[in-house]
Amino acid sequence: MNKLALVVLLAGCSALSGCSSIKPWVQPYERQNLADPIMSANRHGIAASHAAHVYEAREAARGAEGTGGGGCGCN
Repeated sequence: MNKLALVVLLAGCSALSGCSSIKPWVQPYERQNLADPIMSANRHGIAASHAAHVYEAREAARGAEGTGGGGCGCN
């Protein structure tokens, strides 16, 4: 009976620990560092924008890339 009580106690403690408040890893005043251009995945923003525009013009049916223009190549 002692083992069963210990298992129930441990399960209850682990269940209640999941209800604690979650603190954000990044504070609101630190979020400006994440928006720094050095943190972008692409090294050259203009080249990446042009490549996205060309891809969007070729794949007109896909969409949702955020670039201007349509499948005909016009802006």
